[in-house]
Amino acid sequence: MNVLLIGSGGREHALAWAIAASPLLGTLYCAPGNPGMVTLGTNVALDVSNHEDVITFCREKTIGLVMVGPEAPLVAGLVDDLTAAGIKAFGPTRYAAQLEGSKGFTKDICRAHNIPTAAYERFTALDAALAYVRRQGAPIVIKADGLAAGKGVTVAMTLSEAEAALRDIWDGRFGEASCVVEAFLEGEEASFFVLSDGVNVLPLTTAQDHKRVGDGDTGPNTGGMGAYSPAPCMTPAMTAEALETIVKPTVKALAGRGHPYKGVLYAGLMLTKSGPQLIEYNARFGDPETQVLMPRLKSDLLTLLLATVDGTLDKMSVRWKDETALTVCLCAKGYPGTVAKGNPINGLEKDLGAGVEVFQAGTALKDGQLVSNGGRVLNVTALGKTVKEAQQRAYAAVDAIDFADGFCRRDIGWRAL
Repeated sequence: MNVLLIGSGGREHALAWAIAASPLLGTLYCAPGNPGMVTLGTNVALDVSNHEDVITFCREKTIGLVMVGPEAPLVAGLVDDLTAAGIKAFGPTRYAAQLEGSKGFTKDICRAHNIPTAAYERFTALDAALAYVRRQGAPIVIKADGLAAGKGVTVAMTLSEAEAALRDIWDGRFGEASCVVEAFLEGEEASFFVLSDGVNVLPLTTAQDHKRVGDGDTGPNTGGMGAYSPAPCMTPAMTAEALETIVKPTVKALAGRGHPYKGVLYAGLMLTKSGPQLIEYNARFGDPETQVLMPRLKSDLLTLLLATVDGTLDKMSVRWKDETALTVCLCAKGYPGTVAKGNPINGLEKDLGAGVEVFQAGTALKDGQLVSNGGRVLNVTALGKTVKEAQQRAYAAVDAIDFADGFCRRDIGWRAL
């Protein structure tokens, strides 16, 4: 079977790495892919925002499955158009992808179906939002309503932070000026992944990422500075509770609206004293969480993707390695702000140690030299029998890579340790 994978980041490199191991695979095409993916498949310069071009490519190359990596094509309805053209595609429809595309949509689903989440209000006017925040006081959470590449959430510990976050939204930083303001929850954050075929839900595993740019979870939010899996804080009991009180009611709610959710559903959870509560949903595999999920996955990823699309998840099971996986994001200096591009990267050809994989993200080739081409540049991932061993292996590999413009957090995994 020929597969088209949409995307170019570290998440897509990890997905390509897993798909390439499947005995079902014929040829893997990556659009646009990155330099690290060329050993796994064929990179193609395809404008994925032009759905007709994608459909034409799929027909020319006899694509049996399209795997959509990032959120933007999902929210834009790529899966809808591929499905209408008779092409199998993994990912939710435009309507169902609103679980990620609109924070307000998700909160309204929670309210209507008694799904545990923080109290909230929605706003389309700055003055009303400011007045509400001043009445509620800090700490308080401000969320841009639409897609924001993981940077649209501010956990404001002071009123001045909250007001600044609101003004950022109404200054157009995240597109349409609308937001959700919600109560601050105390607890530990964790990520829980499931597959849904619209009716059946197959739990995958858990992870914990590190959003803030600085050690000790300090500084501004990012798309994610590193992650590890599984997350020890997600006990079997906590996982079962999240599945029954949060994930399954959400899948049932969308099916009841005539828009069944098909794809991976990534629940960002806050583990509070009263149990897990939903922070947000993502309608795709996480980044950098995928970079720790795929090395632990023993089952055939392509088989699982096909079962999700075909509605046969009730016949599937999933197996995981007992080891811990930990990934460190090696970023360009200045991230999450403005970064310089084109800085050389060397050393990836070396033996970086047992159980180590480097997934490329913001990279490019310039005259045969690998160079930086974004904020998060490399995901250095390692397996270990414990979190500590995985951490030690990952950082040893980071230190062996020659990227003078790079930096990383030095404490990924600290919560588990």
